[in-house]
Amino acid sequence: MTPHPDSLPPLGGTTSPEAVFGALELAVRRRLPGRLHGDKRGLRLGSGSEPEEVVRYRPGEDDVRRIDWNVTARAGEAHVWRPLAEHELESWVLVDDSPSMAFGTVALEKRDIAAGVVAAISLLTAGPGNRLGTAHLDGDGLTWSAPVPSRAAAHRALRRHAIPSTQGGPDLATALRQFAARRARPGVRVVVTDLVEPDGRSERPFAWEQPLRRLAATHETLLVEVVDPRELELPDVGTVTLEDPETGRRQEVFTSDRRLRQRYAAVSAAHRAATAEAVRSARAGHVVLRTDRDWVRDLARHVHGAPMRRLVPA
Repeated sequence: MTPHPDSLPPLGGTTSPEAVFGALELAVRRRLPGRLHGDKRGLRLGSGSEPEEVVRYRPGEDDVRRIDWNVTARAGEAHVWRPLAEHELESWVLVDDSPSMAFGTVALEKRDIAAGVVAAISLLTAGPGNRLGTAHLDGDGLTWSAPVPSRAAAHRALRRHAIPSTQGGPDLATALRQFAARRARPGVRVVVTDLVEPDGRSERPFAWEQPLRRLAATHETLLVEVVDPRELELPDVGTVTLEDPETGRRQEVFTSDRRLRQRYAAVSAAHRAATAEAVRSARAGHVVLRTDRDWVRDLARHVHGAPMRRLVPA
């Protein structure tokens, strides 16, 4: 039995990732193709541990250890069960490294959480033969890192130091299309982003909705949205100069205006609601992580209480 995330102690203000994610696993209910032996259900009969069908025993071909004695007793002749092949799992994480991710007003920036999420997904998908690859979206487009065993992927993610992009690159919609086209074999796909639109759009439809829906139609898909508290509400600190990280535009704002703060909070809340509905309509999993909260515990709580569901029949 795996421990509940709330029962695990924090480490340095944040729950220990290995203590939490080493005891949890992302549920993959989609049957997978593959070439190597693993622990995920495949599409065809083969080497595995779970019975798929019962057939008559063929001397010299079937393993006598797989005789189904109940069926044999009813039929009056020997029957054996044949297992479904179990394959390795290939997971990919798309990480948004756009300028808006280099922002944080508490202990961490959003890009720091994104790196931690990649490491966490690596631990959550660890298993025999399993591998994890990454694609980073920055001003130059997508930068791909080849899939490696899960723990190696975790160490690679934590060692990587993302350099904030200073120029606009492909948008999230374009990146999702390229992400889906590059690796078509079914598996786990995780998208880590703040869902900030370069043009500031906060209403549906978003350009990334359709590509996300297509991705989720083939893969077990989870969208991890990273936000900072200052993106949700403005503090009352007088006149400040705000800069749009995506465009570089600057504007002075008088934050002591109560009506301005209320309008800002209302627009932000509407944007959060719209993105949540868009992800839900795409039939992808969705979890929101904040820079002012214990993101490890929040992600673990999501995995523990809301496992990724089977999205379409295998």
